[in-house]
Amino acid sequence: MWDRAYRKIINAWALYDWANSAFATTIMAAVLPIYYSKVAAADLPAVRASSYWGYTNTIAMLLVAFMAPILGAIADHSGTRKRFLAGFASVGILATALMVFISKGDWLLASGLFIAGRIGFAGSNIFYDSLLPHVARPEDIDQVSARGYAAGYLGGGLLLALNLIMIKPNLIGLESFPGIPNTEWGTRLSFVTVAVWWAIFSIPVLRRVTEPAASGANSDSANAVRAGFQRLKRTFRDIRRYRQLLKFLVAFWLYNDGISTVILMAVIFGAEIGVGEGHLIGSLLMAQFVGIPFAIAFGRLARWLGTKRSIHLALAGYSVIAIVGYFMQTALHFWILAFCVATVQGGAQALSRSLFGAMSPKAKTGEFFGFYDVSSKFAGIIGPALFGLTGTLTGSSRLSILSLIVFFVVGVILLMRLDEKEGIRVARAEDAAQETAAR
Repeated sequence: MWDRAYRKIINAWALYDWANSAFATTIMAAVLPIYYSKVAAADLPAVRASSYWGYTNTIAMLLVAFMAPILGAIADHSGTRKRFLAGFASVGILATALMVFISKGDWLLASGLFIAGRIGFAGSNIFYDSLLPHVARPEDIDQVSARGYAAGYLGGGLLLALNLIMIKPNLIGLESFPGIPNTEWGTRLSFVTVAVWWAIFSIPVLRRVTEPAASGANSDSANAVRAGFQRLKRTFRDIRRYRQLLKFLVAFWLYNDGISTVILMAVIFGAEIGVGEGHLIGSLLMAQFVGIPFAIAFGRLARWLGTKRSIHLALAGYSVIAIVGYFMQTALHFWILAFCVATVQGGAQALSRSLFGAMSPKAKTGEFFGFYDVSSKFAGIIGPALFGLTGTLTGSSRLSILSLIVFFVVGVILLMRLDEKEGIRVARAEDAAQETAAR
């Protein structure tokens, strides 16, 4: 059982998933891709709009990928994980609020603001995720990570429901809100609600979760930057000590490539094949709420089946989805696939985060989750870039959907070679050494 104080800290940490999932649902997945295709890039051919959206994601992820490890190392040394979290979240919140100014033909402005927002979102997640091994007890880490994803599904889903009403008020019998003459303005104002939601619900993690102690003796800025680079150099030199962690990163990089591409490109692909806007957003809204019980269920399943095997199960589901997705033709197909994705997405991502956290030494969580984020962001680079390139060369994105099965199958094969118990043993041994040295 969790005592009251422990539960409050866990809930405050998980609420940041609730906060930033508004960006993931409305901006990344459901509303902005459609708005980008139909309004911001209205003067471009449909396939080119899809390709430009893929390239936009690629640029954003490249920038984050190269910054992440060194920022994590600096935050570990200076004890500033929460400060970096707040800083990156502020960048994302501001960029999202400014999306209200995107109008017809403003695809370049839309791409620029999305890149800034995605950097803020991804950068803040590095430091949010790095707090997980510090707030959760080792035996609870799978359940706590899953609770965060469940909170994200609920928070993102609730705001997406509100945004859907703003965009299509006729769904509840209204013609429009006062002062909102059309769907375009409803969409633009929905971007502002995401910024406000993200800002308000970021407060608990910053106020209630304790900042882990700095691992460096001197935490001034210049020393922290210098020490951050030194830590990174030392980690690369000693990487053989973390062989299991490295194996997991390679496997995660592969299978998360498929997951990330499904999340980023599903809606714009649906728009390309003629699925209506109401079906696209409605099915993703449904997926948010379906994902809540399944994310929690995977957290509990890990206790019975094991974390690694539970991830295998989720990836098997994704492989089937990739095959079926190639044949998608109608809005009903899109609804069915959205439901199927919801059953496995939260589990795969929550348990990947907790397994990595369990194999990370606590003194290096910022640095190591920086590498984790690099791994996931390089996945976010290759998948959308391949999606965009295939669309440009063939005039259709179906082959990109089918190709995702390769990432899931190879990821599972590599994950089977992982000895997670050895990885956890190495991390706990380093924790013990750090505690002894600190005495």
